[in-house]
Amino acid sequence: MTAPYADQFAAFAANGGGEGPSWLPALRQQAFERFAALGFPTTRDEDWHFTSVTPIAERTFKVVKPAPTALTLSDLEPWLVDESWHRLVFVNGRFEPVLSNFAGLPADVQVSTLSEALREEPAWVQQHLGALAGFDRAAFTAMNTAFMQDGVVVRVPKGEVVEAPLHILHVADAQVNGAAIHPRLLVVAEPLAQVQLVESYVGLGSATYLVNAVAEVSVGNGARVDHYKLQREGSDAFHVGTAQVTQGRDSIYHSFSFASGAALSRTNIYTKLAATGSEARLNGLYVLDGAQHADHQTFVEHLAEACASRELYKGILDGESHGVFNGKVYVDPIAQKTDGKQTNKALLLSEKARVDTKPQLEIFADDVKCTHGATIGRLEELPLFYLKSRGIGADNARALLTYAFAAEVLETIEIDALRVALEKAVFERFTHLRME
Repeated sequence: MTAPYADQFAAFAANGGGEGPSWLPALRQQAFERFAALGFPTTRDEDWHFTSVTPIAERTFKVVKPAPTALTLSDLEPWLVDESWHRLVFVNGRFEPVLSNFAGLPADVQVSTLSEALREEPAWVQQHLGALAGFDRAAFTAMNTAFMQDGVVVRVPKGEVVEAPLHILHVADAQVNGAAIHPRLLVVAEPLAQVQLVESYVGLGSATYLVNAVAEVSVGNGARVDHYKLQREGSDAFHVGTAQVTQGRDSIYHSFSFASGAALSRTNIYTKLAATGSEARLNGLYVLDGAQHADHQTFVEHLAEACASRELYKGILDGESHGVFNGKVYVDPIAQKTDGKQTNKALLLSEKARVDTKPQLEIFADDVKCTHGATIGRLEELPLFYLKSRGIGADNARALLTYAFAAEVLETIEIDALRVALEKAVFERFTHLRME
């Protein structure tokens, strides 16, 4: 099913896709050849057992041709969260400087588009691009590497603390119908640096398109990266996102994934705790309705002593939606004193909603503390009866209890404005009430 993309890749390479440093066309070619050899994953693949990408594979998404946009900041207001944040906006894969504002960053913090970084620092980009997000066994990562047109590069130097979050907003509108967008994010936080990133993917209208995003994040010794990803694509869209992370000594990587859009979405978060004392906090919430399908897969590799990982993923499912959580924690023989905990909980609001969950531990060390667990259930009748007996209508009682279920994971969000915005979105998803 990848054959139709061969002509696209040839045309893409001949029409500017091969531009850039001398090493870039070879990387693209290698990635495309691997994509063609792998093909799209199927449910026979263990990692994709519960998620069929047939709706993606049976279509041929053309390379997006970015064009100037007529959108204004007023059009984007529902997605901005906090206008005081540093902001980079992409519309249909094209960077829009008029809608962006990140001039207030510290002078030694480097933030640019990928295309700009390839022109100005090709040797540095070559050192990092593709170093973490390998595509030998990952078809969608290979596809992204072959067709990536632009993205964001963030470099935070040693000891620098970026106080305000950096918001990367990807917007798709009707012009992207039938096309694919392959954004790339490269983040290097040097020792003792700190940065907060918010990636938003939103859709305007009902276009059918594919977003295939890849992020590479390097967290240096003693550094901290908070990485929030909000997936609120259009109802006919498809979304595949992969974050590949490596962590140095005493570092912290905090991830939060929120998924409420797209017909089919998949989020992969893979991190390597490569040095002593590093910590990974992976959290997420998916809120689904209708026939939506959302899949989260995590893989935490404990490769050094005295590292910790915490995972909490929750799902709220209504209609005929389908949620998937597949989380794996691997503990290397040398990773003694590992402390790992993995939890997945799902709330089913209808008879036809369903969840497949597969938390896994693979432990080869003997001095560890690791637990995992999964629960799936429905709203309890006693709390519902109690709320209704106090004069709260059935729909609103249901919404309040649903919100209460989500609150635990939402409280892990450490950016106040973002937490409030998502709390409101979750509450309003299931009720006509509006939070003041």
